[in-house]
Amino acid sequence: MPLHLSAADILPEDPEALLVGRVWSDAAGGPCPVLCREGELHDLTALSPTLSGLLERDDLAAALAADHPHIGPLDAFLNLGDGTGRHGRLLAPCDLQAIKAAGVTFAGSMIERVIEERAKGDPARAEAIRNELAGILGGSLRGVQPGSEAAAAVKARLQAAGMWSQYLEVGIGPDAEVFTKAPPMAAVGCGAEIGVHPKSSWNNPEPEVVLAVNSRGRICGATLGNDVNLRDVEGRSALLLGKAKDNNASAAIGPFFRLFDDRFTLETVRTLRVDLEIRGEDGFLLQDHSDMGQISRPPEEIAAQTLNRSHQYPDGFVLYLGTMFAPTKDRDAPGQGFTHHAGDRVTIGSAPLGKLVNTVRPCDEIAPWTFGTRALMENLARRGVL
Repeated sequence: MPLHLSAADILPEDPEALLVGRVWSDAAGGPCPVLCREGELHDLTALSPTLSGLLERDDLAAALAADHPHIGPLDAFLNLGDGTGRHGRLLAPCDLQAIKAAGVTFAGSMIERVIEERAKGDPARAEAIRNELAGILGGSLRGVQPGSEAAAAVKARLQAAGMWSQYLEVGIGPDAEVFTKAPPMAAVGCGAEIGVHPKSSWNNPEPEVVLAVNSRGRICGATLGNDVNLRDVEGRSALLLGKAKDNNASAAIGPFFRLFDDRFTLETVRTLRVDLEIRGEDGFLLQDHSDMGQISRPPEEIAAQTLNRSHQYPDGFVLYLGTMFAPTKDRDAPGQGFTHHAGDRVTIGSAPLGKLVNTVRPCDEIAPWTFGTRALMENLARRGVL
């Protein structure tokens, strides 16, 4: 069944939220940056034909306050289901930006990465390893500042127990794990299908807050993301991270970037509550929530470790801040933990950011990704907006 959503289902609770994103406009014949104001969409192509370029503008707040062409209600881009509507479809709110992600930035997911590594991709071993680690650590990872003396003491304790891990090295060591989640233009938006590799038997959503950062390192705003992960693949070897992370439709971002203003700031991001719901066609239901306040590194530190004098992103980047969830609720059998089934509906929500809703399908059953950077440039040139 198609995933039917409305603007009311996915927009933030604050009607004055400053929201920018992207849609495929059937009338324009291609993608358009848009401003979403009270559920109505306004075309920002005249300000910049790309979201990447839009976020480079120093006068963006003033420019958005002006009048822009109205292209219809958001519902007209949703009402046919699966993120599509009679006027077009909702896209991920990024285009030319690199799609980066930080790993093991929350204590809970940090432990789960260690479990994956030691289980070698076998979910049946996970619970025993989880209990073993709990006996050694208790709650001692929560609140440990990466690179601190306390972190060094935890490292020494785990090394003595033969439990030190490369995941803990990036989790509580001085250097964050930042990797490329997907190529530019590969992310899918709210309502779209998200992909899990058909050979994976142990996988999960990774609900995250995603920052929009321009080429100068300025953090412009935030949205929600799903960094779909194959636990069995990454657990076999960390060198398989690319296979575990970068698959067709495995990066979801949206619904819109909420730009920073006097109502929503980086301080707000630090205090966000993020909700997760998974509903399966088999009747399975998982509901959970967590808080950005539990992150081990400040978001601006992760962004600074991504872009600096040693590494630049001339088109800017979007940055998944790491998952605070690692679902462990048994699904198929006791002790087997959680894994996705085709048809799962995943909802990631936060009141100031709205909701990102997607349906899980095997990657090879989802329409192939064909509209990349070259196609975007050709489309914009054909429309005469470059």
